[in-house]
Amino acid sequence: MKKNLIILCALIAGCTDPKIEHVSTTELAPWIEQQTVENAPSSNSPDVVINTQLTLHEIEGFGTCFNELGWTSLQRLNETDREAIMKELFDPGAGANFTICRMPVAANDFARNWYSYNETEGDFDMANFSIANDQETLIPFIKNALQYNPNLKLWASPWSPPQWMKYNKHYAAKSLLPTSGFQSDEWGIDQRGLGNGLPPEREGKEGTNMFIQENEYFEAYALYFQKFIRSYRAEGIDISMVMPQNEFNSAQVFPSCTWTAAGLAKFVGEYLGPAMQEIDVDIMFGTMERPNEALVDTILTDDQAKEYVKGVGFQWAGKESIAGIHARYPNLPLYQTEQECGNGQNDWANTVYSWNLVKHYLTSGANAYLYWNTSLDEGGISTWGWKQNSLVTVDTTNNTYKFNHEYYLLKHLSHYVQPGAKMIQTSGSFSNLMAFKNPDSSIIVVAYNEDNLVKNLTMKVDGKFIAAELLPDSFSTIKLE
Repeated sequence: MKKNLIILCALIAGCTDPKIEHVSTTELAPWIEQQTVENAPSSNSPDVVINTQLTLHEIEGFGTCFNELGWTSLQRLNETDREAIMKELFDPGAGANFTICRMPVAANDFARNWYSYNETEGDFDMANFSIANDQETLIPFIKNALQYNPNLKLWASPWSPPQWMKYNKHYAAKSLLPTSGFQSDEWGIDQRGLGNGLPPEREGKEGTNMFIQENEYFEAYALYFQKFIRSYRAEGIDISMVMPQNEFNSAQVFPSCTWTAAGLAKFVGEYLGPAMQEIDVDIMFGTMERPNEALVDTILTDDQAKEYVKGVGFQWAGKESIAGIHARYPNLPLYQTEQECGNGQNDWANTVYSWNLVKHYLTSGANAYLYWNTSLDEGGISTWGWKQNSLVTVDTTNNTYKFNHEYYLLKHLSHYVQPGAKMIQTSGSFSNLMAFKNPDSSIIVVAYNEDNLVKNLTMKVDGKFIAAELLPDSFSTIKLE
């Protein structure tokens, strides 16, 4: 059955001149302000009961990622269009209100190609460290965003250390040979004819340390992180937090590096932790992409590492770990670090799936939620052959752009839910919604009507009754002040 996205708006019975905003999004009509509202009579059986005093964890914010192909796609546009996109994403009060964003430490899978900041083998003093590559892409991308929101919080993680710091001396952990390129329409992968130059006998695998486990390499890598932070600070870009490795269990054909949790605990506890503390940068453990809570516990219970780890980041199958970690460490900040990437179709079905992801993470204890690709060329294909979704798609023929369905889904939350908001516990027969209490005491309800029929929803909010009409197959948000 098709499903709709709707933003709710209604009147609280008995209120005088209530301030209410109501926006809805369907597959054919995004971000439509709804004008029709009605007073709701008292009901003994409302669909939803919201007690605004029953608050849960805090929401730090929402955001996206800066990567190279995001910037190169936006560069196809004229300056007016590009600035309109950046204003919509980052200008407070204008659109998405993004407040926290991710970036890579050197190349990720949506880089123009492989690179690191120092490929001089044996340069343990980092004499040849350079962010010159980033001057062309990541730095102008981030500076453009900071023009609209100077308070944007940035955090970073590497996909691979320099090749000479790895046992296999290669940026990848899995072979991609031109004769064996994989294709999957479901996953949006088409690697036929591509290659990464890694011989199969030098592949890494899950549960092993590909990073060389020796003191001088650990020290050099911690210095590499320090140089990265300081080089960006010299550009006027402050990175407040790092995670030591993206998807440390995953051997990929693109930049990647497997670690054991014990190996990461040693690196963080003895090397990276002190190096980051010296320059006032936080560390979170991650990114965690497996449904294995024990891997997280390994570092959170390590005598040295736990002194430096300020939170945990989860993505992909890691979503199955977040609720258990939140239950055992209720005050520990937890991030959803990368929304699952789709297959380049940017269709409505994937947007509905993304709604379920957002709801799962936020109700399981996530304090922040981040999208992955900000912008991509039509088709969304990476350097290593993976087609993915994005908030913005650029038409490479006409040099025009469009915001995709998932952008509006995220905007339904990020436009209204302020940093510092708290989730509110809800009850009732209708559960496909989330509620938040902002620092300014406004109440935000975001709902999803999965039926193909209009749903007349009755909500009881602190003893007052609200009626809202949810469009078929739509997302809805209601703001009550």
